[in-house]
Amino acid sequence: MVILHGLFGSATNWRRIAEALSDQRQIFCVDLPNHGESPWTDDMSYPAQAVLLADFLCAEVPETPILIGHSMGGKAAMTLALQHQILLDALVVVDIAPTAYPHTHEPLVESMKSLDLAAIRNRREAEMQLEKAIPEKALRQFLLQNLRSTSDGLRWRINLEVIHRQMRAITGFDVEAAPCDTPSLFIYGTQSDYVTPKTTPAILKHFPKARLAAIEGAGHWLHAQEPQRFIQAFREFADALEVSSMPRRAT
Repeated sequence: MVILHGLFGSATNWRRIAEALSDQRQIFCVDLPNHGESPWTDDMSYPAQAVLLADFLCAEVPETPILIGHSMGGKAAMTLALQHQILLDALVVVDIAPTAYPHTHEPLVESMKSLDLAAIRNRREAEMQLEKAIPEKALRQFLLQNLRSTSDGLRWRINLEVIHRQMRAITGFDVEAAPCDTPSLFIYGTQSDYVTPKTTPAILKHFPKARLAAIEGAGHWLHAQEPQRFIQAFREFADALEVSSMPRRAT
C-alpha cells in the first residue's frame, strides 16, 4: 500500500493511518517532490509527479499496490492511474476530484515566505508572527511542521518558490487520458467543498468503477479529523475487493 500526502504535508502526516493498516499490507508513505525528505524539482505538474511516482513503484514496491492519495497526492495518484501502464490493485482518492479548483493557497505561501527566518529562533516565534495572517491555529501548526532547525538556522523543507510559481498547475488537473477501470474509492468529508455533486460526473468520467464514501462532519483533512471512520471506510472497500477477486468454485 502506497500513501501520498497533500500539499504542504509529508509522509509523517499519515503515520497513524499507516500503523492502523499495517496488518493488511506493507505500507510505503512517500514524500512527494518539494516536500518532506524528497528532492526539490522545478516541475510540480501532475504528469511530472506521476513519472517520479511510477519510477518509485517500479523500483521499490514489490507487489501490485493499493494507491492512496490525499488532495494533491490524490491528483498525482489519479494521473498515474490514468496515464501509466502500471497495474494497481485499487485506487483510493481522499477528498479531491479530477478537476480544476478555484481555490488558491498563494496567500499561505506568501505568509510563509514573508517570515524573516534569520530573526526567528524557533517554531513558537514563527507561529506568533503568522497568527495575524493565518488565524486558524491548527492550520498554522500544520504549515510550521515544514520549518526545521539546521546548523545554519531555521529553513523551510518545502520548496516555497516552486510551489508558489506553479500553484495553478497544483490546483488544476490538465490530464487527458482514456477512462481507467481500476477499482476506485473516493472518500470525502461532508464539510469540505472539494468533492460535491458537481464533481461526481468528472469522477465517473475518468473512473467509471468509482465508489464514493462520505465521512459526515469531516472536512478536507478527514484522515486526521476522523481517522477511525476513514479506516473503517477503507477496510470495507478493501474487503469488498478481496471478495470480488476470489475464484468461484464450479457447481
